[in-house]
Amino acid sequence: MKPCPASPNELSMSAITPARAGSAQEIYVQLKGLIMNFELYPGSRVTETELAARFGVSRTPVREALQRLQLEGYLTVRPKQGCFIREIDIEEIDEHYQVRIALEMCAVELACMHMPDRALKELARQWDPAYQPSEDPDVQAMADLDESFHIALAEGSGNLVLADYLQRVNHSIHIIRRLDFTDDMRVDLTYIEHHAICQHLLKRDVVAAQQALTQHIRRSQQAAKTITLEQLSRARSRVRRAGR
Repeated sequence: MKPCPASPNELSMSAITPARAGSAQEIYVQLKGLIMNFELYPGSRVTETELAARFGVSRTPVREALQRLQLEGYLTVRPKQGCFIREIDIEEIDEHYQVRIALEMCAVELACMHMPDRALKELARQWDPAYQPSEDPDVQAMADLDESFHIALAEGSGNLVLADYLQRVNHSIHIIRRLDFTDDMRVDLTYIEHHAICQHLLKRDVVAAQQALTQHIRRSQQAAKTITLEQLSRARSRVRRAGR
C-alpha cells in the first residue's frame, strides 16, 4: 500500500481523540470505530499527514493502521489519488445477502444430516433465551456472537469450503450487519430465533430450519439496512454543515 498523499483538510476529524500511546493498534481501533459509526463519511479521502497531526504521532503508526484497514476492506486506495473510506453500496450488500442465504440454506441441509445432537444441544443451550445474559454485550461483541452461530452451523455441515465462503461473505457485509444489534429488541429476537433454528435441527426438520433461518436473516438484513440508511443520512448532514 502506497502512503496516502497529504492534502488540504478535506473532512472534519474533530471526533478523533488522541491515542493513549500512539501505537498502530490504538490508532487502528479508533479509526475503525469512526468508520463503523460513519463519523468518517463513506467516500471521504483521508491522509497520513492529516491523521498523524490529529493523533499527535508520526506517520508510521498511522500508515500501519491504514494498511490493516485496507486489508480488511474498510479503505480503498486509488492510484495517484490517495486513501478513501469505502463507499456503502446498498445494492451490492443486498447481493451479498442473497449469496449468504444460498450458502446458509445449503449449510442447514447438510447440518441436519451430519451435525451431532450433542453439538446442536450445546448451541441451543448457548442461545436459550432463558439463559440470556441480563446485560447485553456491546454491539461488536453481539455481532461476533451472531456470526459465530452461523459459522458453527456451516462447520457442522461438514463442508469446510462452504464455511470458508460464508466467512468471506460475512466479511463483505460486516460494516452494516453489526448495526442490527444497536436495538435491544433485535438482540432479544436473535436469541429466540437462533434457539428455534436449533430446535428444528434437533428434530431433523430441514424445511422448518431453512424457513426459520431465511426469515431470521431477512429480518436482520432489513433492520441493518434501515439503520445504515438513517446513519448515512445523518452523517451526510454533518458533512454538509461542516462544509458551510
